[in-house]
Amino acid sequence: MGRPFRKLVVAVLIGIATPHAAAAADLPRIASINLCTDQLLMTLADPAQILGLSPYARDAARSWDAAKAAQFPILSGEAEDALVLQPDIIVAGSFTKRATREFLKDKGQRVLEFDVPRTMDDVKAQIMRMGEIVGHPDRARAEIARLDIAIVHARAVAAKKQYRVLALSRRGWVSGSDSLTGALLTAVGLNSAAKDMGLRDGGFASLEAIISLKPDYLLLSEGGSFAEDEGRAFLLHPALERFYPAARRLVIQERLINCGGPMITEALDRLAAELERVAR
Repeated sequence: MGRPFRKLVVAVLIGIATPHAAAAADLPRIASINLCTDQLLMTLADPAQILGLSPYARDAARSWDAAKAAQFPILSGEAEDALVLQPDIIVAGSFTKRATREFLKDKGQRVLEFDVPRTMDDVKAQIMRMGEIVGHPDRARAEIARLDIAIVHARAVAAKKQYRVLALSRRGWVSGSDSLTGALLTAVGLNSAAKDMGLRDGGFASLEAIISLKPDYLLLSEGGSFAEDEGRAFLLHPALERFYPAARRLVIQERLINCGGPMITEALDRLAAELERVAR
């Protein structure tokens, strides 16, 4: 499905489902102290609404829209500088330091927290929630429409075979079947091999256990052949490379799968492209 067609579909969906956007004067001014809420905020809010972002917003390895984040102030992630801004709303993650969140609430700040999404429905719900918070539900619906189209496309590519995929990171960390990465695989009809290891929430696995599991593919967040440290060296171990050369490794960058939000659309497109690459 081509990108021009996707844009047309999204435009139609917006046209039939969008009420008039809120007047600019009525829109809340917001600060974010979490990387994942940064991404949602930058996608859905007007620039003038964004008072500041988390310390990692400009980290190109972690942040999906690091370039866009350059136009906004960067906060420390602590309470004090967020208070100075006097925002209408502060958005945070449920794993943002609890003491910071509680201190802000004690100071009368409206703090809205986002949990870690574990399913595609969770991702859609968070997009819609942020859209409503910033006063632009139309933009949220557009992002959800793009996500749905990307799921359909990736599912069509993955339907050629029921692959078992193991999502593996540095030092042998396996993303569990109930993680966001597991949800990504499930959404397109792939099977998370983490289930066979009993790792629902994730955990470390030995080299021997990974090879014995015999997944069809490894899903990694980084490619290449240079080991800059021990964590990376695990993924380039000769035994692992023997059974899983580049043709059996799917690569989706960390910045596309470490948060639930509009970047998941790009992650799905990347997954589809990787599946087409290894099938050649």
